[in-house]
Amino acid sequence: MAARPPGGGGSAEPEAIEFGIAALSARLDESDLSYPATSQEVVHALGDPAIPYDSKGRTMELASALETVPKSRFETETELLETLYPVFDDARRRRGGFFDGLRDALPF
Repeated sequence: MAARPPGGGGSAEPEAIEFGIAALSARLDESDLSYPATSQEVVHALGDPAIPYDSKGRTMELASALETVPKSRFETETELLETLYPVFDDARRRRGGFFDGLRDALPF
């Protein structure tokens, strides 16, 4: 997941803000984690970072996210990300208000 921040009027295109599994994937790419890996190994390799789950910068600790899923062993990075996607998406939906959801649904 990623969202573009509002433009500042400049001609340069703004960088995307990564959140959810996109933010986690970037951290995994920087780590030396190998698979298969347990939840504890993932947390240890990344240092239990706070992962932003929405464009407003709200975060969730990785260990907390992993505690909510039924798996504790992941064969691949893709499996890890697919397992955690609903956790971050649910947090984004729950903590966003009605107007946030409406604004996210609009194409502009």
